Amino acid sequence: MTVSGPGTPEPRPATPGVPPGLCPEPPPTSVEQLRKEGNELFKCGDYGGALAAYTQALGLDATPQDQAILHRNRAACHLKLEDYDKAETEASKAIEKDGGDVKALYRRSQALEKLGRLDQAVLDLQRCVSLEPKNKVFQEALRNIGGQIQEKVRYMSSTDAKVEQMFQILLDPEEKGTEKKQKASQNLVVLAREDAGAEKIFRSNGVQLLQCLLDTGETDLMLAALRTLVGICSEHQSRTVATLSILGTRRVVSILGVESQAVSLAACHLLQVMFDALKEGVKKGFRGKEGAIIVDPARELKVLISNLLDLLTEVGVSGQGRDNALTLLIKAVPRKSLKDPNNSLTLWVIDQGLKKILEVGGSLQDPPGELAVTANSRMSASILLSKLFDDLKCDAERENFHRLCENYIKSWFEGQGLAGKLRAIQTVSCLLQGPCDAGNRALELSGVMESVIALCASEQEEEQLVAVEALIHAAGKAKRASFITANGVSLLKDLYKCSEKDSIRIRALVGLCKLGSAGGTDFSMKQFAEGSTLKLAKQCRKWLCNDQIDAGTRRWAVEGLAYLTFDADVKEEFVEDAAALKALFQLSRSEERSVLFAVASALVNCTNSYDYEEPDPKMVELAKYAKQHVPEQHPKDKPSFVRARVKKLLVAGVVSAMVCMVKTESPVLTSSCRELLSRVFLALVEEVEDRGTVVAQGGGRALIPLALEGTDVGQTKAAQALAKLTITSNPEMTFPGERIYEVVRPLVSLLHLNCSGLQNFEALMALTNLAGISERLRQKILKEKAVPMIEGYMFEEHEMIRRAATECMCNLAMSKEVQDLFEAQGNDRLKLLVLYSGEDDELLQRAAAGGLAMLTSMRPTLCSRIPQVTTHWLEILQALLLSSNQELQHRGAVVVLNMVEASREIASTLMESEMMEILSVLAKGDHSPVTRAAAACLDKAVEYGLIQPNQDGE
Repeated sequence: MTVSGPGTPEPRPATPGVPPGLCPEPPPTSVEQLRKEGNELFKCGDYGGALAAYTQALGLDATPQDQAILHRNRAACHLKLEDYDKAETEASKAIEKDGGDVKALYRRSQALEKLGRLDQAVLDLQRCVSLEPKNKVFQEALRNIGGQIQEKVRYMSSTDAKVEQMFQILLDPEEKGTEKKQKASQNLVVLAREDAGAEKIFRSNGVQLLQCLLDTGETDLMLAALRTLVGICSEHQSRTVATLSILGTRRVVSILGVESQAVSLAACHLLQVMFDALKEGVKKGFRGKEGAIIVDPARELKVLISNLLDLLTEVGVSGQGRDNALTLLIKAVPRKSLKDPNNSLTLWVIDQGLKKILEVGGSLQDPPGELAVTANSRMSASILLSKLFDDLKCDAERENFHRLCENYIKSWFEGQGLAGKLRAIQTVSCLLQGPCDAGNRALELSGVMESVIALCASEQEEEQLVAVEALIHAAGKAKRASFITANGVSLLKDLYKCSEKDSIRIRALVGLCKLGSAGGTDFSMKQFAEGSTLKLAKQCRKWLCNDQIDAGTRRWAVEGLAYLTFDADVKEEFVEDAAALKALFQLSRSEERSVLFAVASALVNCTNSYDYEEPDPKMVELAKYAKQHVPEQHPKDKPSFVRARVKKLLVAGVVSAMVCMVKTESPVLTSSCRELLSRVFLALVEEVEDRGTVVAQGGGRALIPLALEGTDVGQTKAAQALAKLTITSNPEMTFPGERIYEVVRPLVSLLHLNCSGLQNFEALMALTNLAGISERLRQKILKEKAVPMIEGYMFEEHEMIRRAATECMCNLAMSKEVQDLFEAQGNDRLKLLVLYSGEDDELLQRAAAGGLAMLTSMRPTLCSRIPQVTTHWLEILQALLLSSNQELQHRGAVVVLNMVEASREIASTLMESEMMEILSVLAKGDHSPVTRAAAACLDKAVEYGLIQPNQDGE
């Protein structure tokens, strides 16, 4: 017996009562028909289609024998799709139906091996060998897995002494601060990164010993302990739950609040790993890596989140720790995808912890008696609130959120004096920056807006700051903008002109900027008198460049510019101001992370990378006739001006600044912020001559995470920028090392029908480049299931897209899997290449003929198929050989040579046609590749005895 895929038809018993040879044809929806259909799809590499066919067959009235076959075939599909958990499940179902099903046993052993459960895989393989003792495949697999187990045992035994020795050094008080201790801590961390090492540390009472290191309070030892715990818990839910049980969830979370920033970040990383392990456990129904049943991870998850929520309002916790707790909640609580119907965790957090999050959002920075917060805390709280609100599914859930927010604000606003009012207004500001619907409703609460206006005139700077910021955030909301335009503009102007404090003046200026930009890019909708926006922008740039002002205050200058740069005159002046650009980029790299969105917004405006569609002239005429407003574009927003601004930004170092922004770990780098950065990157690589600058400053590497995470629009823009770079530069230099493989998925995402024709074309060109580099890259493209999409674009009406798809397919044809697709029976892939080789489009001809030459070289069986696919095959090949383009001639000559060498019959057909005369003429040319190929064809024909050499022996 040979072990193969499900493609081999299984023998079936004869139908009772029906003579052999007279079996009725099974209906198209029968189990037999669907199983055969699945087998054919599996052979062609369409594992998803095969899986669907087998699944449909299982839904019919299948016999137990058929069910066993279908389950094991489904296991084979899951193995190919690298879903090893499902492969194990399906193989087990087949074994339940038939305990002696050797194929199912072998497939389950393959799945178990991939899942790291070697001891269980060995049992299945031993059963296979006992059933078929002479099967070499089973014997070899058993030897391989036995070697893996022995290696693991050797490694585990050799690490016993190492682990014990390392802990002895680390816990020895005499070794304090020595190099030996530092080396031991590093070795422990490295050992924990391997699963076998992590398991050894865990089983050697490691968690208790690591707890001793944490209790020392020494930064270096605490960091070593936390990083080792990361290795122990990574992707292992049972060890994670055990670690939390030993250390205590409260103890682990409390480490976040320490003053040491490095320790707090390390604790944050550990908790993130724990969250991931527990969430994976919830998904898999409590099954750990070793398949053990453990404590309900959903309960452990809630305990962990509950402790994080408690940490938010604890006195004595550092501001950095509070920010890290918010970051973890942002990542761990809301659903990853709205397609997941379960948002119970979000609802639970809103009920248990919304007030605690609002308390952080309403805190003032560093006043006596308040919670310790950083400049980024309120923004992080706003982002968390926004994500929680967006995760709600119905009006009732949203109404509950509004009610809880309003009750909290009222509790501070009513009966708590001036301090309470300030706290309430600060909380409203937090909501306006996050879930603005909740912020708008809070503004409408009785007395809130009146208090904001009144406090703007306060003589106390702290009170003015809170009120002016609330006014600024409210100005951007549609419901309140008209009220503020009528009542707030004069107040903001007075504050700007009369206040002696820069912190107040700069915020008042931002409020004016916000109101002045209400018309957006519409040149005809200006809120202020001519020149006013330029004056406001000049003052913003002046404050931005003033190093004496703290970063938190200078951030507001960037906010102002983010609004004012809708005006093209402001953009032109801004990109000319080298000092302002330098200050902007320096601020984007500072600890003041809340400035990121404003910086990205200003850059989007300067590069005009927002979405803008030219209005239809006919619609414009109709609008004018109906006396409706028609938006107008500023003359300085024409393409020539935009290109000039992009050049100036590149010279100023915009790429380096954006690379630093992308690398930030802050929650402020939201999906919306990522989208803005993606838009700017796409604008920067629009011109071919600018792409080298972008690559040299690290833009290629920064685009990969933008293309993999964020909004759909942002990911598409970043992927298109990646495609442009991959087309015109050497991909191996642009994306060094392993990064080049990460580029494939974003490029494949551009092949979907919802992308534009230009995006499809650029993706195909980029994939063509990658496919020509290495087999590993071609395998990555195949794994991303790009081949069916590329084939679809080979039929595209647009000639450039059709040509690019053909070129891409020809490069992919170097892979065995693609060659198998061309060789499979019942498809027109080969026919399409032959026909395209005779097209009028020379570039399409070249691509198709190149693919044909490659395929006929690697798969000689395809040569005999060429005469069968079209009656015009001979004239197409003759036309290639007679082409004035030497490259086409050479490709045609190689195809003919491959066909001649493939069989005497094909060679005879060719020599009986005009092909022999054409080859004779070409063989007399100079010593070019075409001449050599033509001569080789004639030599082979002489060898077959089809033609005779002339008197000169030629």
